[in-house]
Amino acid sequence: MFSVAVIEDAEAAEVSLDPVRARLLAELAEPASATMLAARVDLPRQKVNYHLRALEKHGLVELVEERRKGNVTERMMRATASSYVISPTALSAVQPDPAQSPDRLSARWLLAVAGRLVRDVGLLITGSTKARKRVATFAIDGEVRFSSAADRAAFAEELTVAITNLVGKYHDEGAEQGRDHRIVVAVHPSVGTEPEER
Repeated sequence: MFSVAVIEDAEAAEVSLDPVRARLLAELAEPASATMLAARVDLPRQKVNYHLRALEKHGLVELVEERRKGNVTERMMRATASSYVISPTALSAVQPDPAQSPDRLSARWLLAVAGRLVRDVGLLITGSTKARKRVATFAIDGEVRFSSAADRAAFAEELTVAITNLVGKYHDEGAEQGRDHRIVVAVHPSVGTEPEER
């Protein structure tokens, strides 16, 4: 089971967004049968089986083992990941394009950049899983409290200069064996975890 899986297919995304199926995915962090799940989610076993087949068809759950109980074979299922992210490729016709309006100060542009990040890393994860290789990535996540808008603007300017200098130092356009990497740096107000904080 992966910690995070990326859903790139539109049909799989639709299947995962159904409230009953999303609940089943959450319940399947540990293997369970349709009978066990039916008791947990208060639905008939046949209905749970119907939803499990849809989830299995799209690779969101997998068979762990089959147990024989009298004349019945009980299928133990498990989610393929403990959490899922839907990639913008699932909405290919309307996925965000950061190139349409590159505005470093726009929250909507930041969202488009973040969407591209999810799409690109999702494709890398999918490819690396098939190739059984790791993806070389690096991320920093943290918080900073600015005392004023002027300090925030000064921070953004200094960060821009520092990143520009680093890119100038290490970028080698002529490196034959080199590999391009994308850099995404974002600063946005923190969002609280409680609804009232948002």
